[in-house]
Amino acid sequence: MYNGIKIIIGLLIFAALVTFPFYSKMGKATAKPDPKVDTPEIQKLAEKKCVEPKEFMKTEHMKMLNDWRDTVVREGNLIYVSSDGKKYTISLQNTCMNCHSNKKKFCDECHNYSAVIPYCWDCHIEPKENKT
Repeated sequence: MYNGIKIIIGLLIFAALVTFPFYSKMGKATAKPDPKVDTPEIQKLAEKKCVEPKEFMKTEHMKMLNDWRDTVVREGNLIYVSSDGKKYTISLQNTCMNCHSNKKKFCDECHNYSAVIPYCWDCHIEPKENKT
């Protein structure tokens, strides 16, 4: 090979640059999110309970919000009946964000951890948080 050494060195440099993001983070774990649910509205509740159980909400909340959107927009239904039979108004801003008003500590912490960019705020007004 005429320029074999140069080609091999170039390939090694290329491989090092391409794999850098992987080996630079090796052994460094990101802290698991701990969403804060200590808002004033939640503290006022006698029974500190969401519309569905905690484990369901952790895994299925986006599917539920999509179903809520479709139910309201396409069918005009504004009432959600939870698994325990209790009725709630279907509203991201007035039901969910009423209790979970600390968007930065509640929503953003988990979404940033899992590298998810929800499109809720494309249509809804993002809640303004009090600076304390």
